[in-house]
Amino acid sequence: MSPRSASVRTSSWLGLAALGAVFGDIGTGPLYALRQCFTAGGASVASPAEVLGVVSLLFWSLLLVVGFKYLLLIVRADNQGQGGLMALLALVPEPHREIRRGRLPLVSLLVIAGAALLFGDGVLTPAISVLSASEGLATVAPLRAPLIVPLACFTLTLLFLLQGRGGRLFDRWSGPLMLLWFFALALLGTVQIWQKPEVLAALLPSHALWMLGGHAGRSLRLLGSVVLAVTGAEALSANLGRFGRRPIRWSWITVACPSLAICYLGQGALLLRDPSAVVSPFFLMAESSGVRWGLLLLSLAATTVASRAMISAVFSLAQQAMRLGYFPRIALRHTSEETECQVYLPTANRILAVVCLALVMSLRSSAKLAAAYGLAASGAMVITSLVFAYVAQLRWKWPRWKAVGVTALFLCFDLPLFVGSLAKFHEGGYLPVVAGAAFFAVMSTWCAGRALMRDRLAGLHEPVDRLCEFTSAGKLDRLDGLGVYLTSLDSGLPYVLTQQARRFETLPRELILLTIAPASRPYVDDEQRCQVQPLPTADGTRAYRVTARFGYMEPFDVPAVLRLAAPHMQLETSIDHAVYVVSRQTYAATDQNLMGATREGVYSLLTRLSQDISEVLRLPPRQVVELGIRLDL
Repeated sequence: MSPRSASVRTSSWLGLAALGAVFGDIGTGPLYALRQCFTAGGASVASPAEVLGVVSLLFWSLLLVVGFKYLLLIVRADNQGQGGLMALLALVPEPHREIRRGRLPLVSLLVIAGAALLFGDGVLTPAISVLSASEGLATVAPLRAPLIVPLACFTLTLLFLLQGRGGRLFDRWSGPLMLLWFFALALLGTVQIWQKPEVLAALLPSHALWMLGGHAGRSLRLLGSVVLAVTGAEALSANLGRFGRRPIRWSWITVACPSLAICYLGQGALLLRDPSAVVSPFFLMAESSGVRWGLLLLSLAATTVASRAMISAVFSLAQQAMRLGYFPRIALRHTSEETECQVYLPTANRILAVVCLALVMSLRSSAKLAAAYGLAASGAMVITSLVFAYVAQLRWKWPRWKAVGVTALFLCFDLPLFVGSLAKFHEGGYLPVVAGAAFFAVMSTWCAGRALMRDRLAGLHEPVDRLCEFTSAGKLDRLDGLGVYLTSLDSGLPYVLTQQARRFETLPRELILLTIAPASRPYVDDEQRCQVQPLPTADGTRAYRVTARFGYMEPFDVPAVLRLAAPHMQLETSIDHAVYVVSRQTYAATDQNLMGATREGVYSLLTRLSQDISEVLRLPPRQVVELGIRLDL
């Protein structure tokens, strides 16, 4: 097989897989988007002009927001192939995102707000997708409508139970399943368009402009429903590292976009023939009972794939945030041997499961969920546009007029959708805002606390020259073996080391001061993984400073890094027998310093709930010694 043929085949397989992981959320939009555009305003029937206007809005939103903004421009803003909000933040030069005295710069606040909204979106996506598919039961078998909520709850429970299991099998079949789903969308739409070809007039943008301009009182609420067709657009850039730019574009141009456009046109054609079909235009496109049953089962499977993809995107976002220091450490495990992008967070999975089930059982209707849905996604779109401007101007050195011009173009799409979603705030739009506010409080407090902690520890550190004084002959008892002292700073002596030398008057004969330096890129080559620097000592002591670098998509593995650095150090003790000395901080939580008692108390709680640093760094449990420090931030 020629290299070109192999490349085309690989891109095809990746494009097929991307249908489920990237376009699952957008692909299930036909279940509820067009229906919500009409029913949100209380309409029971739709006039022909309004049908053409709404279908035109949906079509041009797909082309402009998904196709132009994200697939043409936003995916170019990659960080060594990785995309998403956190990757954009990592592209911003360090001086512009550095936290000083516990205060976060504007770009960091924007990214935290965007990430918090995406977390809120991840809570709502499974609930509305699965419930919308389950509501097809009312069309297929009206007498069994009371089973809609139990069916949705059963599907969601199964989804979350299987989230951390069977990942390889699920991923293998999700692409072909979504290909079947998009084929069904196109087939249903084609049949309807054939019967009412007049709907093709909706492809003209004039109908969309008429709908917005001629219905000023309804336009905001309408845009708040139109955004349902493009929710999940953030998954395009978030999954960039997993599939690549070319396969994602290929799957959109050849499969997802044509199928969605045909399906929305088909629903519009159905409404032109039968305006009362607005109650369930998607399932009523299937005219026989048997086809509707098959469509119900297929929609349940497709929404399960879309929900799993969105949950996985939330997990990946949390992983990146943890690695960059923007989120507390929680347990995670990798579910794929081929890529580090696929992770599973058990704690987050349980929280999402409880919240999703509570939403379904309390609201019991996708129409009520739709009022809440969309605000988080449209808010994240606005923030992505603003952060893109930072990257374009500060990293790529675009002239200001160019960066501002492109951002203004993005905001022409994003702001109307966001304002339209805000119009539904009191109807349930507050739900993702409340969830996002909770995540924002956690992330901002964690960032500020970590920055202040580093500042406090820096004030306690002593110059590295003091090591010669400690190791002078006869001043300390010397312990045979190798001690590895973990420190967050790349200069000076760790506080725990100086206290051990002064209070206990002992030090190991061989020392390593280890600093973990998260890189602002997803992966780090082994050649750049670690840096070794000898330290001045006396009395035959061997001491080194090792700086280990990890990308924000990589797991930490300190013993492996030290083995990599061992040839550059003259050690008698094997790395496998090293003792790791870790400091554990507790906090006074008073009003005397910058964070104040409340925020410091919250930060203290987050540190206690965080995964143990020894587990995060993969330190051998039997070789870890912890020493405590009490700080007031």
